[in-house]
Amino acid sequence: MKIATWNINGVRARIDNLVAWLKESNPDIVGLQEIKTVDEGFPRAEIEALGYHIETHGQKGFNGVALLSKFRPDEVNRGLPGGDGDEQSRFIEGVFSVEGGAIRFCCLYLPNGNPPDDPVKYPYKLSWMDRLVAFAEDRLALEEPFILAGDYNVIPEPHDCWDVKVWERDALYLPPTRQAFRRLENLGLTDAVRASSDATPLYTFWDYQAGAWPKNNGIRIDHLMLSAEASDRLVSTDVEKHVRNWEKPSDHVPVVAVLDYTALATT
Repeated sequence: MKIATWNINGVRARIDNLVAWLKESNPDIVGLQEIKTVDEGFPRAEIEALGYHIETHGQKGFNGVALLSKFRPDEVNRGLPGGDGDEQSRFIEGVFSVEGGAIRFCCLYLPNGNPPDDPVKYPYKLSWMDRLVAFAEDRLALEEPFILAGDYNVIPEPHDCWDVKVWERDALYLPPTRQAFRRLENLGLTDAVRASSDATPLYTFWDYQAGAWPKNNGIRIDHLMLSAEASDRLVSTDVEKHVRNWEKPSDHVPVVAVLDYTALATT
């Protein structure tokens, strides 16, 4: 089974790229972030024509997440628990019955948090991360294959950015941000990309400004975090960097992982 996360940065603006990538990469489950559209505006026909089921949690002009899957979910939950009054569409969860078992796949778009001295933005980011840790702890108790996939807006380590001096005072790299990410790992979640590769540089985002892409001035902020039951099935991961070179690209690229469900399917 191939799973993926991709911050599409506007699904209607990138629909041609999305369709081309789905045909090329052929993932089974995809989490999209920053779809930037209400549910009714999501371009369904082009994607459904490829055999994908679509679930969205949209928002007009900002944020928004979606699940694309080759299987119809048994259960869909929208919104990260614990955020009464939080109107930002940043989280969607799907539970899928597949050959060989089940999979719980969550797509998230974690707040950016900049500027960090803003009285609202950075506290909101840290509060959202607290809620995510509580949610993950609850779901891990189910002891099932569980994936938290998405744009975390977190640079975990110095080698996950092109120049740490540029990012050290940024909300994506500040110590409280990285500590909150470490709390997720300490729960038992595995960073799938780093579990399968220690390559550097290895980035998932390149800004549109200042020639970041041709200079390879990137950062790694898109992550697939796996429960033990999912990481036991991890075969490989890939950062599909070539997609950044397409016409009218997102500033993020897809991050994919292959999980082995065949052994379960034959038992």
